[in-house]
Amino acid sequence: MMTKALDFTSGYASRRPPMMGYNAVATSQPLAAQAGMKMLQLGGNAVDAAVATAMALTVVEPTGNGIGSDAFAIVWDGEKLHGLNASGRSPASWHADLFAGKTAMPEIGWDAVTVPGAVSGWVALAERFGTLPLTTLAQPAIEYARNGFPVSPLIGHLWLRGYNKLKDQPGFSACFAPEGRAPRVGEIFRNPAQANSPELIAKTNGEAFYRGELAQKIAAFAKAHGAHLTAEDLANHRVDWVELLSRDFAGGSVQELPPNGQGIATLIALGILEQCGIEHHHPDSVQSLHLSIEAMKLALADLDRYVADEAHMEFAAKELLSDHYLKSRAALIDPDKASDFEYGSPTQSGTVYISTADASGMMVSFIQSNYMGFGSGIVVPDTGISLQNRGCGFVLDPKHPNALAGSKRPFHTIIPGFAMDGNGQPLMSFGVMGGPMQAQGHMQMALRIMLHGQNPQAAIDAPRWRVVQGREVIVEATFDRNTIAALRERGHHIVVEDPLQEYNFGGAQVIYRMPEGHYVAATESRKDGQALVS
Repeated sequence: MMTKALDFTSGYASRRPPMMGYNAVATSQPLAAQAGMKMLQLGGNAVDAAVATAMALTVVEPTGNGIGSDAFAIVWDGEKLHGLNASGRSPASWHADLFAGKTAMPEIGWDAVTVPGAVSGWVALAERFGTLPLTTLAQPAIEYARNGFPVSPLIGHLWLRGYNKLKDQPGFSACFAPEGRAPRVGEIFRNPAQANSPELIAKTNGEAFYRGELAQKIAAFAKAHGAHLTAEDLANHRVDWVELLSRDFAGGSVQELPPNGQGIATLIALGILEQCGIEHHHPDSVQSLHLSIEAMKLALADLDRYVADEAHMEFAAKELLSDHYLKSRAALIDPDKASDFEYGSPTQSGTVYISTADASGMMVSFIQSNYMGFGSGIVVPDTGISLQNRGCGFVLDPKHPNALAGSKRPFHTIIPGFAMDGNGQPLMSFGVMGGPMQAQGHMQMALRIMLHGQNPQAAIDAPRWRVVQGREVIVEATFDRNTIAALRERGHHIVVEDPLQEYNFGGAQVIYRMPEGHYVAATESRKDGQALVS
């Protein structure tokens, strides 16, 4: 198999064209995309653009992320790839007995809050690769918070959902519903308290958040509510620069961060599909969809059983990517019938995503999230800091590698993606935000763009599917009816949903590097986002 040249002559229904230029920013909210492009126009690079965009998104898209988020990144610096894990750990005092009698971790409130890592990610990226001061990168976020911004359509709808669910959580309504309701689409929303936080973070290079004034406010609010998060937990936080996991595919390779994220599921599924002759089938054909769904089911079974904080896994993650193991998993697929799969034995014994690129060749794949929309619902007074609910990513089975423990990273859904060509040069920075859709979306993007040569906007606009559990698969209402009928005949339990009502199919952003050195940028047609080029 070889990576195909892009086809710009065909596509799917969309109001968005692919964008082309020498610098590019693509994300899920136009004002945030413009914040990133402004940094490029000021002479900054792709990392500067990514950090400014990320900071702005905490203001203009609070339904998916906040200052209290976690973050991950993959950076091509012009010569090599770097992986960053800026996710936080659980409070040191957490232990399983805290949730005795429960069958699952809480999803909202203080018992779901882990240490936020996004701020440390901004600082680490800016320090290592950025060229502009953090105070400059923070300016768009500060201005949007202080002066206000118009609430965009999808975000306004999700804001109302979040308000109805979280309005009674400490600090939530005072920050995000000061009028006693969620802001309406098109209204100007101001958050002056949040303007002060990125200003402090930028001036102190993150110290205010982990050891200074903001850390003290977070810890004091936690203590006032009997929560376990402490100033020590915040001060002990650290980021990790990590080696990427990789799998050759379609004449190039797909790169993912190692656990505690779910990116390995994309690589497992692609490795299985290579054994199934997937290149012989059009991406919209019944056979391609059947094989892809079955491969993803196998990958998710292993993900659910084995993946956790890498320091707590039973074996090295790369064991799940060995050719021998993937061949054995592929052999379980019936080419004509849907199956139920269990995990194998590889050894014998809510979210925002940003893609940026610059004329020098630097490319960034960055993702941050509070999880489940606004996260825990906890908002620290007078700061605009909404805290994530990543603690609900733990399981309460003490024998599971992802079992709850103190000072441990939970399993994470958010993953940035990257692809290289066959010559070891960057091919695309991409991501598909959206909880359990992310690894599945990465696989669908890789199949359509790398294997079949669909241009990035066409690949984004194409109908998506999502494995749920067992044989249940959710597909978009734009799926061909005959295809749905054929999949049902093979035993798949197909549920049809409107993507603009249920938001279960994720949000993709892609920047693809053309052989001549310029970029093709594309943004999610199901979201409010924007792809900008210059």
